[in-house]
Amino acid sequence: MFITLEGPDGAGKTTQAALLVEALRTKGYDVTLVHEPGGTDLGENIRALLLERGGVPIDPAAEALLFSACRAQLMVEVITPAMERGGVVVADRFADSTLAYQGAGRGLPMEELRALVRIATRGIRPDLTLLLDVPAVTGLARRSGAAVPNRSASITAPDEAELQENWNRFEDEGRGFQERVRNAYLALASEEPDRWRLIDASRPIEDVTKAVESVVLAALSGAASIGSRRSEH
Repeated sequence: MFITLEGPDGAGKTTQAALLVEALRTKGYDVTLVHEPGGTDLGENIRALLLERGGVPIDPAAEALLFSACRAQLMVEVITPAMERGGVVVADRFADSTLAYQGAGRGLPMEELRALVRIATRGIRPDLTLLLDVPAVTGLARRSGAAVPNRSASITAPDEAELQENWNRFEDEGRGFQERVRNAYLALASEEPDRWRLIDASRPIEDVTKAVESVVLAALSGAASIGSRRSEH
């Protein structure tokens, strides 16, 4: 099964992806964790260009192409081999982020981006996508280290504890950009309700973790059940 975690900056995707993988491995699943951009030697080099705050200017079209180059390499080197051996792949961001960030955020034509996504992914789509949803103001407050209502005091999330000087270039775009990204994610989720599951990520981390695990385990159980029924025929 191919599972992706999506959402605006500050939603806690990196933390939840890591916690999910840990939980699945304790239950005996063969799990591969990947992140975008990056995950391969090529991807990590491009990641530095894409996310560096104050780095070289990048045209939106060039930005979309760079993300797609990272994704294409990740598909070939990591995701496809893991899926072919029957494992579970958990991705911290995937192709939907291109539609949300470079489409709604940067204003590039959605149909052109969808075509680019199909090339980079070889047409492979996630089986399940979790949208960790937070208002833009909440996500930005988390990333700046400001106090956020309902945030758990007992767990420090690595991707939510960075100070403002460590923000990447997307967080520098500000609230308007982040709101466009969030709205795009909500629209994508409404278009494919069978694939997407909406999770309120403004809650304490422990509550979000429980919700994520519950959704994923139910999906894995359902997939196993379908596979078992097919094998009987």
